[in-house]
Amino acid sequence: MFTGIVEEMGAVTSMERTLAGTRMTILASTVMGDLKIGDSVSVNGICLTVVAKGERDFVVDVSPETLSVTTLGRLAPGAPVNLERAMKLNERIGGHLVAGHVDGVGTIRSRHQEGNAIFFTIEAPSEILRYCVTKGSITVDGISLTINEVGDHSFSVAIIPHTANVTTLGLKQVDDTVNLESDLIGKYVERLLQERSQLPKSTPIIDKDYLQKRGLL
Repeated sequence: MFTGIVEEMGAVTSMERTLAGTRMTILASTVMGDLKIGDSVSVNGICLTVVAKGERDFVVDVSPETLSVTTLGRLAPGAPVNLERAMKLNERIGGHLVAGHVDGVGTIRSRHQEGNAIFFTIEAPSEILRYCVTKGSITVDGISLTINEVGDHSFSVAIIPHTANVTTLGLKQVDDTVNLESDLIGKYVERLLQERSQLPKSTPIIDKDYLQKRGLL
């Protein structure tokens, strides 16, 4: 489990591709402190297991399934990546609860500056948008962000200069793709309501208005 607060940007140094999957080596510094073989690390929002470790880098294996449903397969040596070690229960949760299990890939459709903030509009699949709520949380490439607006096919977020400087989102441009993970709470609420037969199997978008009408807010 993670918080969506990126600790540092690392860099991919090698991608060894085989029929069985891909072995990726990542150069890092901050996350190397207490990292051990077998530990979980969020790489662009994807929970991966450390299988080898050097003084300044670590190695992870990426399955074909993960490559097919995330943006990791599009990376090349030299690409920057967002890194976060698994959370500790005795520390503050600065973002929100993030599983590191990517729900889908989104595409940046617009980027513009307003004051000191950069605003992004991200096109997303309907199965992700159904859990998006204005002022709710979403994980974009491993970064915990607050949703500003939700549309029929997209949502918008804004980042401050610090986030732009310390994560890969500051480098992203229109038409770039990003890994998305919906807020866990929405998924559990939907599942619990389905179990109680309060939702049809073909569920509508669960937003603030939907929850208020059913007395859940």
